[in-house]
Amino acid sequence: MSGPTWRGDAPPEIRLRGADWLRVGWRGLLLGGLVLLGLVLKLLLRLIERPLCGQSRPVTPWISQGVCRAAFVILGIPVTVSGPRMIGPGALVANHSSWLDIFALNARRNVYFVSKAEVANWPLIGWLARATGTVFITRDPRQAAEQKRIFEERLLHGHRLLFFPEGTSTDGQRVLSFKSTLFAAFFSEHLKHELQVQAVTVIYHAPEGEDPRFYGWWGDMEFGPHLLKLLGARHRGRVELIYHPPVRVDAHPNRKTLAAHLEAQVRAAHPSGGA
Repeated sequence: MSGPTWRGDAPPEIRLRGADWLRVGWRGLLLGGLVLLGLVLKLLLRLIERPLCGQSRPVTPWISQGVCRAAFVILGIPVTVSGPRMIGPGALVANHSSWLDIFALNARRNVYFVSKAEVANWPLIGWLARATGTVFITRDPRQAAEQKRIFEERLLHGHRLLFFPEGTSTDGQRVLSFKSTLFAAFFSEHLKHELQVQAVTVIYHAPEGEDPRFYGWWGDMEFGPHLLKLLGARHRGRVELIYHPPVRVDAHPNRKTLAAHLEAQVRAAHPSGGA
């Protein structure tokens, strides 16, 4: 059976053996301790940072970046990066294949994610998202004006917002069409002549001998079993981040042409051609 966000049958069930469970144990303890330590440090520093700097966060994002980099060391997954660094105010967009995207993208740039509101209530992931300054949005048109205001406020404070325009995650073997709705906020009079947007292609290379979709997290997959699979993996794959040349918002007449341009950049660098 196939679906719109993946190809072929569902991945085979992962069966962990004795040595795999040992890896789950020590990696899980290290990863859990790392995340907990990072959260405690962020919350304590935020008590000082908030009254002194308000919306600006000159220190705490570096803690998130350090935690995310260390997480990949624990998991044994190298992250390679190529492409230009964006200078000045801007936002980023990327294709979406896994919850690992959040760690990978945060490991190389200080960013704040934009996520659907229901993620705030997810176990563990929602807690982490709230603690790291994620912007939560709803699909309610009545909230559009307020969400646009929040976007403007965060971007004008120098926050690099990052969102996934596909609207859902895939198996990592394709790129879905970009939805242009969120791009509308970039065309406000306060932002469109100041802002640029950078596209990122996220590519997962599965461990040798594993399903090419090994790192993908899509459909009805549960977080727990997927995490256990990664913690217990005997062989390591890798993650590749390709940053594309930033695009000025005012170089495009509307949100649809901007979204289409960024989608084309992501597709061009994807191994499948994005098909």
